[in-house]
Amino acid sequence: MVPCEAAPPPGAGSPRGSAAAEAVAGRKQRAFARRKAFSLFVKAKEVPAAGRCPAGGEGVRWRCCRQAFEELPGIHRHVALQHAGDIGRQAGLTTDAGQQAGLPAKQAAAEASPSGCPVPVGDADGLNGRSCSTPEITCTLPDTSCVSYDDLTSKVGEVLLYYCYCEVKDPEKLCAWQKALCQHLHLTGKVRVASEGINGTVGGSKVATSLYIEVMLSQPLFKDILCQEDFKSSAGGAHCFPDLRVGVFKEIVPMGIDPKIVSYKETGIHLSPQEFHREVEQYLSQASQGQSDTVLLDCRNFYESKIGHFQGCLAPDIRKFSYFPSYVDENLELFKDKRVLMYCTGGIRCERGSAYLRSKAVCREVYQLKGGIHKYLEEFPDGFYRGKLFVFDDRYAICSNEDIISACRYCGTLWDQYKLCSSQHCRQLVLTCPSCHNKGLTACCPVCQEKELKVTSRASGQTLKEECECTRRRPRVPIERVSRRMLDAGKD
Repeated sequence: MVPCEAAPPPGAGSPRGSAAAEAVAGRKQRAFARRKAFSLFVKAKEVPAAGRCPAGGEGVRWRCCRQAFEELPGIHRHVALQHAGDIGRQAGLTTDAGQQAGLPAKQAAAEASPSGCPVPVGDADGLNGRSCSTPEITCTLPDTSCVSYDDLTSKVGEVLLYYCYCEVKDPEKLCAWQKALCQHLHLTGKVRVASEGINGTVGGSKVATSLYIEVMLSQPLFKDILCQEDFKSSAGGAHCFPDLRVGVFKEIVPMGIDPKIVSYKETGIHLSPQEFHREVEQYLSQASQGQSDTVLLDCRNFYESKIGHFQGCLAPDIRKFSYFPSYVDENLELFKDKRVLMYCTGGIRCERGSAYLRSKAVCREVYQLKGGIHKYLEEFPDGFYRGKLFVFDDRYAICSNEDIISACRYCGTLWDQYKLCSSQHCRQLVLTCPSCHNKGLTACCPVCQEKELKVTSRASGQTLKEECECTRRRPRVPIERVSRRMLDAGKD
């Protein structure tokens, strides 16, 4: 048997050694070109010092994809995740070029990312928000073996409010995992899943909600999109909801328009609570002199803005968010050539609402409060938002200041604590003070009050939803009868 000769080591003179040296040189060249292209791209997004904040502040230093960034790591992370394709083209680097150099497709895509973050193959340019390729959903449940049952189910807890827009290829799988996760942690609440993302409000013990956030942030589907500050919390618990409801829907917030027609990717410019505060301050100052070119728009329902809102806002008299597009259509003149500042509870309605308003091409610009009223009140509990913040659970409202801006339906006494209308035919929310409640005035209007008496005496047990005086006199889509001068002055 003839022994095999040992192969010579890949030295500098061997073909293999030359190829290796060329590969190293090529990688260095690509890295240099990528860094240069990345720096130029970030530089192009820099906001001039004179216009760094719409209200004259110094916080915002970069703007990209209708988002504002105050710190260098923030804009770097955004560009690396959303514009890898642009950087690659500017640097003369494409996934195909990487593959020609012998690199796997995913590695070639990663080469195009200045941060080293892998960019899914197929993300053409990153200009439209999220990647076209979505990670697999992992159905991991947290280990609770080291947590006592009492701690996991404690009534002293909190309510979380969050949303995440991202592309979900398998909403049913995400829905099943969410249901299992919430049940595992003894959480109650509502979670909406759609192909455009997830929207949830859940309540439970602080141990349970902490574990929930931890698992959500580790979910590959939400990686680099959802972050800790996207979860808004308030005192509460599992008792704030009657049960757990998790389902798959067409939209994660029901606006009634196909997400493919009006996408969250076309949203308005996000303003931090500090920026929004400065904008409202400037708006109120100019409005008092009749010089404002801004509309402060509350895109919530009438019963929400009734008990709390920003000073000088325009609050549509609508019952559902699905009426908002029609409201905009019927009142376009109000927004013509205006700068619009939008806000809602946690920010999600503004994502689609601002996109719809922008699609009408009548406004000069559309801004929205990032994180909604929830985040604003965390930083400005005694700011320009007055009254209570309505929430969609059994608490009905949470407060940050002592102001009461609404009144009892019957006697006019200042009152802002909602109860359900006692008429089983209606079940709308009603403001009735303790004194009037004790007198039996527990319905939303005289029509319902009379119906309730008849139903009680008849005790048929059958409930049918009917219109009452409140619903009949409120138009589905109100047309604002407000003069331009009044609107400019910021009066309600």
